[in-house]
Amino acid sequence: MKRLINQLKRDEGFRNKPYFCTSGKMTIGYGRNLEDNGISEDEAEIMLVNDLRSARVDCELVFPNFDCYVKARQYALINMMFNLGLSRFLGFKKMIRAIKEDNWAEASVQALDSRWAEQVGSRAERIALALKTGEFDDRQ
Repeated sequence: MKRLINQLKRDEGFRNKPYFCTSGKMTIGYGRNLEDNGISEDEAEIMLVNDLRSARVDCELVFPNFDCYVKARQYALINMMFNLGLSRFLGFKKMIRAIKEDNWAEASVQALDSRWAEQVGSRAERIALALKTGEFDDRQ
């Protein structure tokens, strides 16, 4: 199997962004035909875990004390970072300043005072509540 894997890696080449193969199919990685094969739930979960690790690293860059925050606040910020990406997250200047000043109530207000909150609805409400209270809200 290792020999076959090496052959396919050589023949297909690796592309980390989607592209159209010679047959016109949306493809990624080592020739994964996304249109016909998609990805499995297990593969999606691996990608999610990797993306969450990246979002956490971005949170640690923005907030030097990130590891001192209670878990519910960490998770809320990682959730938001995952959804927005670093560049859009950095646009929440008032929220970031409030967090750095340990003013979680104001951070919650600032998270909700945004177009993002209108777009994601209850997700923003759960994140803002976790920022404010430091407690989890796992309700649907």
